[in-house]
Amino acid sequence: MPDAPLTPEELTARTGLATEAAFNAATNLDLRVEETRVLHDVFSLVLHLHPSPVVVRIPLVLAPGTTPEDLALRQRRELDVTDWLWREGVPVVRPSPLVPLEPVREDDFSMTFWELVDVADDHQAYAQADHAVCAALHAALAAYPGVLPFLAPFNEGLPAMMEALEGSPHLTDDDLDRAHAEWRALRPVLASASAFHERFPQPDVQPIQGDTPSNNVIRSTRGLVFSDFEDVCLGPVEWDLAGHGPEAVAAYDAAAGPLDMRTIDPELQQVMDTARSLQMVASFSLVPQLPILKQGLQAPLEAWRASPSLVL
Repeated sequence: MPDAPLTPEELTARTGLATEAAFNAATNLDLRVEETRVLHDVFSLVLHLHPSPVVVRIPLVLAPGTTPEDLALRQRRELDVTDWLWREGVPVVRPSPLVPLEPVREDDFSMTFWELVDVADDHQAYAQADHAVCAALHAALAAYPGVLPFLAPFNEGLPAMMEALEGSPHLTDDDLDRAHAEWRALRPVLASASAFHERFPQPDVQPIQGDTPSNNVIRSTRGLVFSDFEDVCLGPVEWDLAGHGPEAVAAYDAAAGPLDMRTIDPELQQVMDTARSLQMVASFSLVPQLPILKQGLQAPLEAWRASPSLVL
């Protein structure tokens, strides 16, 4: 049976322990910290280490079975990619130059440190930018020289999340049957770049942001800044547009041509839409760690139930 959801008191205690760990880690790194100011507290705790121009991000909600080594590897990928993008002149949140370019483990928490962004007055968390910005980001990411795993959000976290769905009080038996049928259909196709190319030989793959880049932007006083590359990976660009519909695809295609980027493959986009929807359904396995997630997942769940089943 799934674990019982954390109580409000337990959530507050978790935030307190993570804050204390961040303060201790920052102090050990010789950062000046007089006050920790919470900027965000959902999947990760994000703190401004005032008065230092440094923000620390501490993942709190993780896929079942995630080990400290798994998390550190994921964080190193993010730090490396964003540092490279910043040096290439791409507007991203920069890893803090005041600390080493490595995740830091303190107590039971692994954290990364970032340069404080001067946020504009019109910034709102998760407020969507025009999907044309995704094409510009993909054009820059295409030249990234490092090694990345294939579709990490699908292949690294989702298997354990799917397994943890069994017994979920939030899904019906029909939901579970369909979810597992789609998983069985998608997994052989998306398990690796080679398997993907056997089914889709024409669309290329490249480094992608991995988690809807048009939503993960900060409106700063110097313009849009990309953030949150925790799921950066190798994959088709369609994954970064999954679930956003034909208007998003049209905006992306209009921007892609002048950048010498390929346009969206309609059939592949449907597959990525299904894979992303399945990821949303599997996220019910995370509700015990973040009870408020149940409410946020209701609309994606109903949209998935109303959509046609995947045919590959």
